[in-house]
Amino acid sequence: MSTAPEPRAPKPSLIFDDPLDQQSSDDTDRGWGERPGADSAADLKRFLDEKPPHHL
Repeated sequence: MSTAPEPRAPKPSLIFDDPLDQQSSDDTDRGWGERPGADSAADLKRFLDEKPPHHL
């Protein structure tokens, strides 16, 4: 029976790359708030459902 410790996984190294050089999820062609396959009737329903009370 061996009492030698098990090898540990290597620690992740630090990365000193410029984070602005990488593409973020905001840099994609898909715009904010866009829903795939939405039609105008669904947009109207969402607008009426989410309308603030002072817009009644």
